[in-house]
Amino acid sequence: MTKLLLISGSLRGGSTNSATLRTAAALAPAGVEAEIYDGMGRLPHFNPDDDPADGVGLDAEVAALRAALTDADALLLSTPEYAGALPGSFKNLLDWTVGGGQTDGMPVAWLNVSGAAAPSGGADAHDSLRKVLGFTGARIVEEACLRLPLARSDVGADGLITPAPARKAIVAALNVLAATASGLGGGG
Repeated sequence: MTKLLLISGSLRGGSTNSATLRTAAALAPAGVEAEIYDGMGRLPHFNPDDDPADGVGLDAEVAALRAALTDADALLLSTPEYAGALPGSFKNLLDWTVGGGQTDGMPVAWLNVSGAAAPSGGADAHDSLRKVLGFTGARIVEEACLRLPLARSDVGADGLITPAPARKAIVAALNVLAATASGLGGGG
């Protein structure tokens, strides 16, 4: 069983990024377990003084994030762009992953669902994401990174993405990431 951890960079209730990851979890193929991490809003502000090398006294939510990362074989992200970069809460989450080492060598991909209304189509956020992930030692799986412009109207009443082509693309990205994580794919 390949375990994927899915993290949305948005705290907004109606987020298409979060809906995309819920869809990924719901459509995960056989042999893939997809878990959504939902603790981003509970993480404390990153402070290196609160990140002891021995982990003693580490905030409980940070410890839970790191445990979820340790338990995962790969990471799938979806984040909006805010003010030309990553949202602050998501950058804070990523900052907590730098010193932990859990993502060192881990296959990581992202789904960019920014619609036409986004000035850069989310490219600035994903450029920032690529840079930050470099500091964590993550292995970006380019073949699983996907630009899939979606609108809020693409989210159904069940909170999942409804257009069949989008769902098919999400599953394809999951398959590539899972294959890479299990050692069967090409990777980034």
